Amino acid sequence: QVQLVESGGGLVQAGGSLRLSCVASGRTFSNFAMAWFRQAPGKERFSVAALSRSGDETYYADSVKGRFTISRDNAKNTVYLQMNDLKPEDTAVYYCAAKPMIFNRHYYSNSERDYDYWGQGTQVTVSS
Repeated sequence: QVQLVESGGGLVQAGGSLRLSCVASGRTFSNFAMAWFRQAPGKERFSVAALSRSGDETYYADSVKGRFTISRDNAKNTVYLQMNDLKPEDTAVYYCAAKPMIFNRHYYSNSERDYDYWGQGTQVTVSS
């Protein structure tokens, strides 16, 4: 099994920054494609960013392009989401997700149903 533990959420003013971390354990982290999703109250969960095993392929939702950056450190079994210029509409619970992808280093997906493992989520609240 794979365990994912997110951290780094909190309360921040509009225009501020946060960096979310997700530490994976249980299997070889470098074999996983990773993604960050978020879910606001009363809304569906959707992907804000995704990253291939190689780190060369990325996906960003239009609403966060130019403000969020996804990255990974395989030596630390960690994926990050750097969030800059935060807006009140970024308020949500943020989840990291992992998909084992041993045979394709360049695979990434923004679809929730493609991911096999999920963290418990971390709350991000942006005040205006």
